[in-house]
Amino acid sequence: MKRGFAIYFACLMLLTCFLGWYLTRPKVLTVGLFAGSNWNVPEGDSYALMEEAIKRFEAEHPGVKVKYVSGIRREDYSEWLAERLLKGEEPDIFVVPGADFDLYASIGALAPLDRSMNKDTEFDPSVYYPMALEYGRWNGISYALPVGAVPTLMFVNKTLLAKEGIPIPGNDWKWQDFLRICKAVTKDTDGDGRLDQFGVYDYTWRKAALTNDVKIFSADGRNANFMSKNMEEVLYFMDELHAVSQGQEVTAKDFDMGRVAFRPFTFAEYRTYKPYPWRIKKYSSFEWDCIKLPAGPSGHNSSIMQTMIMAISARTSEPRLSWELLKTICYDPAIQELMLTKSQGLPVRRDVVESPQAQQLFTAATPGSEEMNLKIVSQVMDDSMTEPKFPRYKEAMNLADHKLLHIVQENMSLSSALSQVQKEINAYLQQ
Repeated sequence: MKRGFAIYFACLMLLTCFLGWYLTRPKVLTVGLFAGSNWNVPEGDSYALMEEAIKRFEAEHPGVKVKYVSGIRREDYSEWLAERLLKGEEPDIFVVPGADFDLYASIGALAPLDRSMNKDTEFDPSVYYPMALEYGRWNGISYALPVGAVPTLMFVNKTLLAKEGIPIPGNDWKWQDFLRICKAVTKDTDGDGRLDQFGVYDYTWRKAALTNDVKIFSADGRNANFMSKNMEEVLYFMDELHAVSQGQEVTAKDFDMGRVAFRPFTFAEYRTYKPYPWRIKKYSSFEWDCIKLPAGPSGHNSSIMQTMIMAISARTSEPRLSWELLKTICYDPAIQELMLTKSQGLPVRRDVVESPQAQQLFTAATPGSEEMNLKIVSQVMDDSMTEPKFPRYKEAMNLADHKLLHIVQENMSLSSALSQVQKEINAYLQQ
């Protein structure tokens, strides 16, 4: 009897010790992200912002530790995440590549966030730029929050325009202003019979479609429409723009040498190549700045906005803490502000971008950018679109690039050519 009681007592003590350890052990959350910039530009320390967010979160949540995976290259990240999800070993929260978002949301891999967002009195979704927040929604439900974003702006070679006696266009300029300036600056400056100064480099039909309110794809990505009046306007304009260079190809070298007036740039590229030392390495022979893209006759001075989003695993064992960590990374004003100093992107909170200290931080972190007004950038963010996220979007657009370039270069009959493009793209989407 005594021996049985001793064994029972020992087991009880062991169970008590185990429960004590279990209840007091540090809780660990894991974060999935990749090394390098989300915006395809050089970045010194891609983990700096995450480390600051973790430090802040752990200080506010004693007994909770956060670990992040490191060393995964951006080009390998999508495959790495897919493998982790298949094995049920995905992090508690993770960056979601835009091309994979709809798939992961549709198969239930991501935790829906609406309930947490609505119950949390400290969370106000209206502070985000609308399209940045919308990028993390699928079928009307939020599954991810935005971390940072970059819009596309139009680079202006100020030195070249000044040489030609042409003022820098305002932010409300139109396609016809753009075309007129391109015609005025495109010329043979050394008399050898070949053009050596040009209006624009790397401006594609995609940018024109964006600024002419062209809606190409249905919401589910199953159908494309290339037969609209707005799309016809795009092709007519691209034909006119293409004719300015008289069939001569404008190259990256022409741009780098300061012989091109305009080029679309992402804001991350602006931030990277404006200050020393990158400015010296890339574009030291001329002065330049950025303005909004020119508006088409049926559109606006809109921009495409690249958005980085993060989500919570539907299988996390710590949903409440995961929400708090996600909120710290994506919503906390202090962490959002660090986007201006620790990243080449921009905050996705409008109040942070438009705050007085934001302009000071941005100017200090981006020498030579004194003329860049973040209030203007904020307007661009407000009037931005995001790319569709359905799985075949990139391939469909690459196919359209090839077909539409052929139409412009060969001067084909527009309506019949667009009809053929639409048939081919729809056949691909519906496979």
